[in-house]
Amino acid sequence: MLPEVLRNFGGLRLDAAVVSCTGSHYLLTPEGDRALCAELSERAGAPVRSAALAILDTARAVGAERLVLVSPYEPWLTELSHAYWESAGLTVDRIVKIRAGARFSPYDVTTDELVAQVREAELPDDATLLFTGTGMFTFDALAELGRDSGRTLLTSNLASAWWARDTLGLPADGPDAHPLLRRLAEKTGSRAAAPGTAAVAVP
Repeated sequence: MLPEVLRNFGGLRLDAAVVSCTGSHYLLTPEGDRALCAELSERAGAPVRSAALAILDTARAVGAERLVLVSPYEPWLTELSHAYWESAGLTVDRIVKIRAGARFSPYDVTTDELVAQVREAELPDDATLLFTGTGMFTFDALAELGRDSGRTLLTSNLASAWWARDTLGLPADGPDAHPLLRRLAEKTGSRAAAPGTAAVAVP
């Protein structure tokens, strides 16, 4: 199905694309995910990454070897996520399970709930936090949590944006970059801008 989706852009030449889904890619394992994205890249004629692989790329760029997984998902999906990162060579030190009220529902978690539950976990100041999945609203929460310490804060969407800009040679610390990307750029560095490039997120 993904090759067909990428072909549906017709005459729009893509320089890169991100498959903005993590849950289905956890099932592939990192090795299978890389194989799929390599096939998609060949068919699309441009680099294609899953959000999960973009997270791995970004984690490596910041030198992260250990993660605290912040997950709003049901336990079974959290465990799949945990297994994926461990299979990729990252150590998950701790899992912070995020609830919307009394239940797991990533699309219903409020900023206040997310911030409060992360703060209640009393995590080390040098921890790398991965807010897993593409469905949880994180921008405002990360802006708030970023004031607490110098922790590295990663999300699926933030890592996807970082990977796309890095792949296209667009500086993550440029004037049009989101403040969270600029914060990440302090840890990863950035490249000179490359004109005339286009990227797309594929749901």
